[in-house]
Amino acid sequence: MIQFGLMMRGQFPQEDDVAHHFQQMLEQARLAEALGFHSITKGSHYSTHPLQDLQQVPFLARIAAEAPSLRLNTGVLLLPLHKPLDVAEQVGTLDIITGGKAIFGCGVGYRDIEFEAFGTSKGDRGRRFEENLTAIKRLWTEETVNMRGSHFNLVDAACSSKPVQKPHPPIWVGGSADIVIRRAARMGTCWYIGPNDRLDEVADQVDTYKRALDDEGKDFPDEFPFRREVFVAKTREEAFRLCKEPIMTKYAAYHAWGLGRSRPDNKDELGQPFEELMEDRFFIGSPDDVAEQIIKFHRRVGMNHVVMSMHWPGLEVAASMDSMRIFAEEVMPRVSQAL
Repeated sequence: MIQFGLMMRGQFPQEDDVAHHFQQMLEQARLAEALGFHSITKGSHYSTHPLQDLQQVPFLARIAAEAPSLRLNTGVLLLPLHKPLDVAEQVGTLDIITGGKAIFGCGVGYRDIEFEAFGTSKGDRGRRFEENLTAIKRLWTEETVNMRGSHFNLVDAACSSKPVQKPHPPIWVGGSADIVIRRAARMGTCWYIGPNDRLDEVADQVDTYKRALDDEGKDFPDEFPFRREVFVAKTREEAFRLCKEPIMTKYAAYHAWGLGRSRPDNKDELGQPFEELMEDRFFIGSPDDVAEQIIKFHRRVGMNHVVMSMHWPGLEVAASMDSMRIFAEEVMPRVSQAL
């Protein structure tokens, strides 16, 4: 069975009324619950000018009241920017609030402005990520922890809000570089595939992940999450007309933030024209188009939890909700029947 989750970016143009949009997002969360979606994800960035953004953990805590049956994912929390005791208690609190439905999605990040603002560097992100994640897992599973890291010192420290899920919430480690994929196999519950790679690249990455799991003596995880840009309308032409400009606005921001390539060793692909950018990468079109794309990816790489970005800066939230309805009513049944 494939599960379908909604990625709620919470990013809007600088001139928009973000408080008004937040009310729309609460309505969108209620719709996701009513339509039978399985999860809601919120990403994390800081200093997103010229876009406005809403912060991850408080946003998800509020969303929990609107969609109480859905799992809530910090996808991804930029772990090297933070201290482990704070993250352990924040995510532990979220798991308590949701009755044990939190997912701890985490990654290393890539924006220099964020590393500088938090007093660290891109060169330290791998070490800080591993130290933090090791400490967080210990804080969640041990009564008290003594551990010195490069940027923290835990002395008889205890997590005051231990999660409901035992031993801890699922840990989705996101990223596309081979070192990150191997780290996901070693330290995470599963690897969380990002939105930017083409199918052939993802297939190669899955092979890397399987080899890394073998090296660790681990089985392939039961849950294999996968994030994509998704938009469905009655016709392919209508889908393209509605989402092309907003998607390109978002990908222009990615470029400005320094994410020009989907993987460090690839050529610059994310600045391509829309039609070339979406090829074998995004799930966009009519219900038949989108169902066929999901089935194609599933048969090639086996993902079973698709986290769908269905809104981008400049797109009306109402249009995203229309797409959600069509997806639930027409795409989900097609995929279920085929698989």
